[in-house]
Amino acid sequence: MREFVVAALSFPTALFTFMLAIVVVYWLLVAFGVSDVDALDGAGEQTLSGAGLGGVPISVALSLLIVFSWFGCLVGTVLLSGSGLPAVASAALSFGVLIAAVLLAALLTRVLVVPLRGFFHDERVPTRNDFVGRVCVVRTGRVDQHFGQAEVAAEDGSTAIVQVRQAGADPLGPGSTAVIHDYDADGEFFWIVPVDLDFLKS
Repeated sequence: MREFVVAALSFPTALFTFMLAIVVVYWLLVAFGVSDVDALDGAGEQTLSGAGLGGVPISVALSLLIVFSWFGCLVGTVLLSGSGLPAVASAALSFGVLIAAVLLAALLTRVLVVPLRGFFHDERVPTRNDFVGRVCVVRTGRVDQHFGQAEVAAEDGSTAIVQVRQAGADPLGPGSTAVIHDYDADGEFFWIVPVDLDFLKS
């Protein structure tokens, strides 16, 4: 036990021993509901994504990176402690252990992050407001201030028939094209304005 403590508090393991203690405290706070798993998201997110560690909360990626780095340094420190090398050579090898441990930890973390992404992927739920700004085609005999339906295509290519209204004095006939510009939640219909597709294409 004494050898373990000495190795954990020796360079380079000591660098990650203190980080590991912070990780343990952080996850205890998460377990007791004091903090959230995604509390650190936003800080350095682009850096982690660029390193292939994106797609999971930053706390998860950093925790794995620190744990693997700590373990790698611990193993390297234990092996060096019994080598009997001179102090200068041992110090130089300790830096080598640090670099090797971090690189190996980054690789292992990157491998583990891939299957974990599925657990943290929040699939966005479509809403009716997604139709606002889209072009629709009138499918009823008329569309006025009180009646009408139109066909609109969603982002995934599927189509839907929705209730629409238009504020203009002249009703829109079947086959007319219009743009959805607002959604009335109380009436559960969309407001549309007529549009010329040829004008949009030009």
